Amino acid sequence: MIVFLVSVFVMLPQIVCEVPVARCAISNPLAILHKYFQAGDLIIAGILSQIYIFSDEITFVKHPSQELSDEHIHFIESGIYLASVELLFGWGRIVPNYKCGRKSIPAAVIGGPTSIVPLHMAAILCIYKIPQFLYGCPPVMNDNTQVFFHQMFPAEAHQYRGILQLLLHFAWTWIGVVSHNEDNTEVFIDNVLAMFKQRGICFDFIARFPLISSSITKMESDSFQTINTIMRSTANVVLVYGEIQTTMILRMLNHFAEFEGIAAKMKGKVWFMTAQMDFTSFSFQRHWDIDFLHGALSFAIHSEELLGFQKFIQLRNPASQKEDGFFREFWEKVFDCSFPSSVANQVGRENCTGEEKLETLPGSVFETSMTSHSYSVYNAVYAVAHALHSMYSSKFKNRAMPYGWREKILNHPPWQLHHYLRNIAFNTTTGKRISFDENGELKAGYDLINWVTFPNMSFLRVKVGKVDPVISTDKGLTVHEDAIVWPSSFNQVLPLSVCNDNCHSGFFRTKKEGEPFCCYDCLPCPEGKISTQDNTDNCFECPEDQYSNPGQDSCTPKIISFLSYGDHLGIGLATSALSFSFITASVMGIFMKNKDTPIVKANNRNLTYTLLISLLLSFLCVLIFIGQPGKIVCPLRQTGFSIIFTVAISCILAKTTIVILAFMATKPGSRVRKWVGNQLASSMVLSCSLFQATLCTVWLSTSPPFPDADMHSITKEIVLQCNEGSALMFYCVLGFMGFLAIVSFTVAFLARKLPDTFNEAKFITFSMLVFCSVWLSFVPTYLSTKGKYVVAVEIFSILASGAGLLFCIFSPKCFIIVLRPELNERGQLIRRKEYNI
Repeated sequence: MIVFLVSVFVMLPQIVCEVPVARCAISNPLAILHKYFQAGDLIIAGILSQIYIFSDEITFVKHPSQELSDEHIHFIESGIYLASVELLFGWGRIVPNYKCGRKSIPAAVIGGPTSIVPLHMAAILCIYKIPQFLYGCPPVMNDNTQVFFHQMFPAEAHQYRGILQLLLHFAWTWIGVVSHNEDNTEVFIDNVLAMFKQRGICFDFIARFPLISSSITKMESDSFQTINTIMRSTANVVLVYGEIQTTMILRMLNHFAEFEGIAAKMKGKVWFMTAQMDFTSFSFQRHWDIDFLHGALSFAIHSEELLGFQKFIQLRNPASQKEDGFFREFWEKVFDCSFPSSVANQVGRENCTGEEKLETLPGSVFETSMTSHSYSVYNAVYAVAHALHSMYSSKFKNRAMPYGWREKILNHPPWQLHHYLRNIAFNTTTGKRISFDENGELKAGYDLINWVTFPNMSFLRVKVGKVDPVISTDKGLTVHEDAIVWPSSFNQVLPLSVCNDNCHSGFFRTKKEGEPFCCYDCLPCPEGKISTQDNTDNCFECPEDQYSNPGQDSCTPKIISFLSYGDHLGIGLATSALSFSFITASVMGIFMKNKDTPIVKANNRNLTYTLLISLLLSFLCVLIFIGQPGKIVCPLRQTGFSIIFTVAISCILAKTTIVILAFMATKPGSRVRKWVGNQLASSMVLSCSLFQATLCTVWLSTSPPFPDADMHSITKEIVLQCNEGSALMFYCVLGFMGFLAIVSFTVAFLARKLPDTFNEAKFITFSMLVFCSVWLSFVPTYLSTKGKYVVAVEIFSILASGAGLLFCIFSPKCFIIVLRPELNERGQLIRRKEYNI
């Protein structure tokens, strides 16, 4: 037999107690309502309960025509309409707008817990403007109907924002959604899930629960389809949007999963249920497993335990509830027995003694604690009582009570009570404040409930957090994570529910084509960039004075680098410069000591001294290239080197030119003889040097070199260097030196075949070949080198080219002067051709 929990209509036709309503003992009879809500297979469509408030009790009266039969086990609209009409016009024969057997119409009606009941009862009751209280899932209504409703349920928007905050709190961005097939679901999917997407929540699936129908085959097929959708999902969190009976269907899915051998996967999900749901079941589900709910989370309307409620439960039995026609049927269902006189008496079932104890039942059959839905009905009855009391007080305040006042107050037009209900505010017996907002919705928050199941089919609902009534900010949710019990498969570790593993620091996310935006690939950050947080969409560059570490998740300060005397390279270059300087000085000493010998006097002795001095200075100028660049050093480096080398090359050019002119002057009648002499040589050296000095002066006056820090050439270093200022002037200076070198090489090459006497053109040709080769290779090497090695390349070029000039030109002469002095005579130079002078 399939029966659903539908509704309870509450009427308040008269108030007999003359003391304030808050003193009327209303809590005890609400326990019976609570039990009806709990046993989902006992309450059927159209059940009417008439509540009379006396000084100490409330009596429930069941209409004689309402029997448990197959016609009432389904939610049918006609049954709800019939119940609503009978509520207004009496039992049995119904004559619209005539009260048959009734003295008054209901003061208010409490309907629920499913949305279909208040939706259809409103079609009848709203015509007569009767206040209606909803304690379950609110239906989708038009504005004209909604004004007669008072929801014992907080605004759903608060709950949805609370769900969103909880998902973000636990970083559950990849979830599944299962919902029931009602009109509310469309609103939920279209509006609420769209809001979730805007905040970064993705959905692996959005499925529907199977419809309850008479076709078992169709239900089974739909159930397995839903189960397969859930089980194939990689999401560990499943949001369940449903009503009070949805738990029955959820248990049915788990039962089917057991047949398929995948029940363990059902237990490996964190089920998150909305506040509209509650634990209900079919009668045949009493022995079904509920372990899949272990570790589940849900929202529930805030509720309190009522004083004396447990004691009241322990005293309930069929004998104490003779007036309640439903209690015997309830008793038969929960204890699986039957009374001898019951129409439900079945063969094979034990007889009910009436002495059975409710507290002995497992929690899956009967809970002895006050649930949120029952607490809502409790507060609804109090709200109506307080509203009637307020209306009574306002009508007869400062006036004597007329005869028949009770009948007058009970026969008031129904719409008069709305004003008092909308403005009602009172404290419950537990001290909680109850009031409604302008939309007729309860001003209350939600409790975050953690479900803990036990092997004996019992369970606990543990409050592990709450959502404040106003959650306009992200601080409205409070969660006690240490108190939460997670499903056993997670070993008490916070479950992760993401489309894929987090992109850790050092990586960034990139969207997968064709997948939801929560699914992404993780790519390492590009060179020089880092990411310091998980799941970042972009990497960012380190500050200029820092660089990314190998893991690309943090920045490391760069070291300051320059060619110093402390480096091995700096020491080597400085030692080489000093060595060549010493050699040059030694050669100069040899030449000065033997200044009167023919080999020294040949080809202008002054040019030889000038060349040696310039080579000595070029070797020494290397020392200013080593060390930390400064404001004085930087301008001197390139300008000093260029002028010194220009003097050296111009001396070589002058020596080669004099060789050619000297040979030409030996011809009879030559007019070139007047050009041969020191004056020409000095003029050439001086003019070339002055031109280079002019270029350097312009360079220093317009855009001189300056100390600079190169932070980009080398990843891990800040290179201190001299910025050349004007690159154009730098290359102009080098270009002029190159021009002189090429001219010197060309002239020397043309003079290489002149007679050997007084001719050193061959040596100059070879020296200039070395010089040009060094500086031609310098240009690409200089441009491709980074860091302090740029300076090292230039120093090497200075040393190599200077050494080439020194050894190629002066080594043959030093050989003769030192080792073969007998050849250093004029006669020998004329006779012997194998030596070049």
